[in-house]
Amino acid sequence: MTLYRNLPETPGVYLMKGAKGSILYVGKAVNLKRRVSSYFLRPHDSRIEKLVKEIRKIEVRKTATAIEALILEADLIKKHQPPFNIREKDDKSFPYVVITKERFPRVLLIRGKDLKQRDAGTRYSAIHGPFTSPSSIREALRILRKIFPWSVHSMKEIGKGKPCFDAQIGLCPGFCVAVEGREEYLKTIRDLKLLLEGKREKIMKNFEREMREASKKLEFEKAEKIRRRILALQHIQDVALVKENEIGNYESGIKNYGTRIEGFDISNISGASAVGAMVVFENGKPSKRWYRKFRIRTLKKPNDVGMLKEMLSRRFRHTGEENWPKPDLILIDGGVGQVRVARDVLKAAGLSIPVVGIAKGPTRKKNDIIGRIPGFADETTLVRVRDEAHRFAITYHKKVRKAEFLP
Repeated sequence: MTLYRNLPETPGVYLMKGAKGSILYVGKAVNLKRRVSSYFLRPHDSRIEKLVKEIRKIEVRKTATAIEALILEADLIKKHQPPFNIREKDDKSFPYVVITKERFPRVLLIRGKDLKQRDAGTRYSAIHGPFTSPSSIREALRILRKIFPWSVHSMKEIGKGKPCFDAQIGLCPGFCVAVEGREEYLKTIRDLKLLLEGKREKIMKNFEREMREASKKLEFEKAEKIRRRILALQHIQDVALVKENEIGNYESGIKNYGTRIEGFDISNISGASAVGAMVVFENGKPSKRWYRKFRIRTLKKPNDVGMLKEMLSRRFRHTGEENWPKPDLILIDGGVGQVRVARDVLKAAGLSIPVVGIAKGPTRKKNDIIGRIPGFADETTLVRVRDEAHRFAITYHKKVRKAEFLP
């Protein structure tokens, strides 16, 4: 199947079409090529297999960010009602983003059921949805509110003189305190509407024009505020919005199907009592019968990279034996150095196996991925493998230390 080979590795939306050009399914992705190829490279449930058999053409629409892919997907599903998006048709439990038509418009997330019940009594200037992933649209709104601060206060809460928490951290324009700045706020709401309509480039052009005008008038504070908004729109960090471990809305558990992932970690204190641990996940779940422990033999000083090299060299002497199957992916708890030495060991052994490392970022609050995650795997599972390898290594290390200190 060659339908996916020339697709871009960018965020966007894909439309799967049948023999007569009818749209069968609409989906979103952070990486279009990776996501779409997964439909054809792994076994799936009966619904997806039926979909794949009917696909004759795949159309993609690239977006600058995953937020825009999320919004575009919802609009296309609502417009075309594809037969394989059956879940999306039953939109009563799915959320909508609405902007109220009030003197101080609010931006709200409302379930389809509640939206229909309240239609007669409330007028909205914009309605977007349904969004099939409530967590994703909540995260999108959290990101967007940093760029376009909006109010969620009803008219009876306006101008009460006490700032809400959101106003204190810059997410609310502060109408809870005073009603100044309404015209500027209405412009912010118009910009947000443009983004929700997929018109990001128009917003950018408007911002750039306004920034130049403010600079000419020597309104440098205003120009700087607009510049920050431009930068924020250019650098939205929203990869978490579209999880690569989901294929459509039906594929829970399909990625990692039929795969063996081996995770490796080293544990020692200043080189002492050094041990290595290998854990195995099959079909996305721990397979403890394959776990292995390694007592490091060649190094007594701190050298995690060298210790990892020893462990991997010993492990891959067993490749091909019935009780040591070849893995589909190797996960290393470590950074560039550890990944590089793992690839060197594989090369020396004449093996071609993908290697991915997970290292703590500079702030130790996020994971840095080293290497490309294959289409059959996902970051969530790899983090679980890393954590399990770390747990297993620490447990073994403590056992060795305790034995060494016994009289």
